[in-house]
Amino acid sequence: MNNKKYPVLYLLHGIGGDEKEWLNGGHPEVILDNLYAENKIAPMIVVMPNGRAMKDDRAGGNIMDPEKVQAFATFEKDLLNDLIPFIEKKYPVIKDREHRAIAGLSMGGGQSLNFGLGNIDKFAWVGGFSSAPNTKSPELLVPNPDEAKKKLKLLWISCGEDDNLISFSQRTHDYLAANGVPHIFYIESGVHDFKVWKNDLYMFSQLLFKPVDISTFPKYTVSSPGEPASTNVSGAKYPRILPDNRVIFRIKAPDAQKVQIDLLKKYDMVKNAEGVWEVTTDPIVEGFHYYSLLIDGVAVANPSSETFYGMGRMASGIEIPEKDVDFYLPKNVPRGQIRQIRYYSNITK
Repeated sequence: MNNKKYPVLYLLHGIGGDEKEWLNGGHPEVILDNLYAENKIAPMIVVMPNGRAMKDDRAGGNIMDPEKVQAFATFEKDLLNDLIPFIEKKYPVIKDREHRAIAGLSMGGGQSLNFGLGNIDKFAWVGGFSSAPNTKSPELLVPNPDEAKKKLKLLWISCGEDDNLISFSQRTHDYLAANGVPHIFYIESGVHDFKVWKNDLYMFSQLLFKPVDISTFPKYTVSSPGEPASTNVSGAKYPRILPDNRVIFRIKAPDAQKVQIDLLKKYDMVKNAEGVWEVTTDPIVEGFHYYSLLIDGVAVANPSSETFYGMGRMASGIEIPEKDVDFYLPKNVPRGQIRQIRYYSNITK
């Protein structure tokens, strides 16, 4: 008889959804099965409840009805007092906080941060995807940063860079960073939709129920979306330069097995659910740098960057702007004249 027991991920839906929202829009069964087949995630049980604790818990009608919104907060008691005990009685699960995770999207992201951080004696793994305005202020979420540092295995906060709700994730990140609480703040391209949330689950699930190395968190975390490099081709959003001169690279190569950026040193990129590879570098020295994109060991130019002749061949280049140095920028000052004059050369005829 198989007596194996498993950790549990409680995966929560948004304000307009129910227990089937993830299945209909995100297909976690496909994402997680594929990751498991590739040996990239720990085996786990995933519970997708209806997070609306009221007698009529159907999704529909006025989703902003105060009674329905309040029902999302009331679900905390339902989760802790009824659902978790039911799951632990009915299924072969490991019954300690180190093997219990909670994550969700939008309203469910706010629930996950509220319930997970409010009960770190129950959850060691917490993820908020595009968390909505129901998210408590960070001072209430983490009133004791030292306790959070000791007990949390992983705190993941993510949001699309063009999501109007990003301020709720940003303020939580700012507070955690100021208080030295290790966490991942992952800003990705996109808005408030399942393209973002599917990728969040894809990334977050690969870190669950495994040894955690907080030294790897900076490769995911950025403090702002940054600015496109001046050396990008027209319209390209990436590479992006952050205020501290780290650079975010994103490359779409769904069939590649390994992708690296060779910029002063080699950086391994991480692939998301859409086949997009990403890495955030260390701070890069100000000035101009040649670099290469390595796809399965082959050096190629980055199609998002202008190319320049360097290193004995055409290569990508990136300009890291030098602070307080603007002598090469046009200014509204009196100018001389530039003239082009042709002359005859007896040497060259």
